[in-house]
Amino acid sequence: MEKVKRSDRLVAMTRMLCGRPNEVVPYGVFCDRFQAAKSSISEDVALIEKVFKGYRLGVIQTVTGAAGGVRFRPEIPWDQALEVMQETAEALNAPERALPGGYIYLSDLLANPVLTRKMGAILASPCYGMGIDFVLTMETKGIPVAMMTADALNVPLVIARRSSKAYEGSAVNISYPDGKGGMETMSLARRAVKEGQRTLIVDDFMRHGGTALGMISLMKEFGTEVVGLAFMLAMHRSEPLTDLPEWPLLTFTGDGITEPIRVQTADWLRQQVKQD
Repeated sequence: MEKVKRSDRLVAMTRMLCGRPNEVVPYGVFCDRFQAAKSSISEDVALIEKVFKGYRLGVIQTVTGAAGGVRFRPEIPWDQALEVMQETAEALNAPERALPGGYIYLSDLLANPVLTRKMGAILASPCYGMGIDFVLTMETKGIPVAMMTADALNVPLVIARRSSKAYEGSAVNISYPDGKGGMETMSLARRAVKEGQRTLIVDDFMRHGGTALGMISLMKEFGTEVVGLAFMLAMHRSEPLTDLPEWPLLTFTGDGITEPIRVQTADWLRQQVKQD
């Protein structure tokens, strides 16, 4: 095989790492791919790490040990994350986004892959190292943000449904309060998760918290531990919904009926900027 130029190797290694977020890639993979010594690959990794840190493009980490290697985590600097969410809050506060019943039009933002990828990276940042096995969401609008969060964490996305589907096999079905005085149903295929796993719940919108509490109850049926709740937009509350960590990107006040809804960046996100 023709010897690979170092410049070409650096570009290829960077692309390989970015395409496999939060996955430890052994040095041997690069050594075999580029027919290079481990010492050369180590120098390349150090250079990539330096550039990523200098330009704040994410985090390159070297993992030691028998199963060691290098991994890329698509972390966004907290000040940049806050700026992105402030711009999103301004967009959501536009009067034309108000919908009947006290809702806000979110679909165009949730369909924007650039924005949802940034949201996923922000929501994944506090969850690295928590041993999350999968991300759980409820169909359907929460899927884009949940998928990007799962991608950043490099774990599967599991989707709970309103009703079971024949093509998913046997399922667990539960009924739960919707937070408005009614009852809803939720279903998940028995093969989707395993007992003892850990999950992060991600959804697009949370007002009364019924759906989030329903997903927590559903995970109890599977013997699965919920490690936290993450939302694109959640009602501002004086008390948290549960005793679990909560990471809303944006919060809102007002019901959209008696008083207008006002969206702002979440408190925890602003606190991260102050601590950074």
